[in-house]
Amino acid sequence: MYEKVIKRFIDFLISLIAFPVFVILLIIVAPCIFIDDGFPIFYNAERIGRNGKLFKMYKFRSMKNHAPDIRLADGSTYNGEDDPRVTRVGKILRSTSIDEIPQIMNILKGDMSLIGPRPDPPDWLEKYPEDIRIFLKVRPGITGYSQAFFRNSADAEDKMKNDAYYAKHCSFCLDIKIFIKSVLVVLEHKNTYKDLSQDANRLDEQAQETLNSLRK
Repeated sequence: MYEKVIKRFIDFLISLIAFPVFVILLIIVAPCIFIDDGFPIFYNAERIGRNGKLFKMYKFRSMKNHAPDIRLADGSTYNGEDDPRVTRVGKILRSTSIDEIPQIMNILKGDMSLIGPRPDPPDWLEKYPEDIRIFLKVRPGITGYSQAFFRNSADAEDKMKNDAYYAKHCSFCLDIKIFIKSVLVVLEHKNTYKDLSQDANRLDEQAQETLNSLRK
């Protein structure tokens, strides 16, 4: 009842109220992105949604045009503090999580929720173990249990387990805790970037060569 009806109503109401804030940010951010690296303003990423259905997730573009896709050893996206693919404006957008604000449009459309598992790229769909796929029953979110309590410190396997935990325990109280924790994490700038010192998160040789060539 909560996830299917009440949660959706709350999401729609909050995103409708927040939409003018998004418009104001767009007026400010769009020229900054254009001056720094031209068009496009938005990055439209294909992601896995509820019940495995694919959708386009909107973000303010934080990477340079034609930036290569670089993954870590566990298959998750590379997110280093010195990532040369990120623009100057993009670094500010990422550190403040402003780049995620356009997902308000995804909430209005019904693709996403304010709180829920962060959506993965399409190639992850076949990687989910059967006992983990339960999280596909809930809408993905702008922020979620894993992001609030671990942000970018959790590896891919831990993230999937955290997402499954959320799906099994989804409730209004848990969503409130996640929302408050998410705000605090963003304000404190905790775990903004992945810890690449861990073996599971080290880049392979080809990815490292790509990064080195971009830094030259």
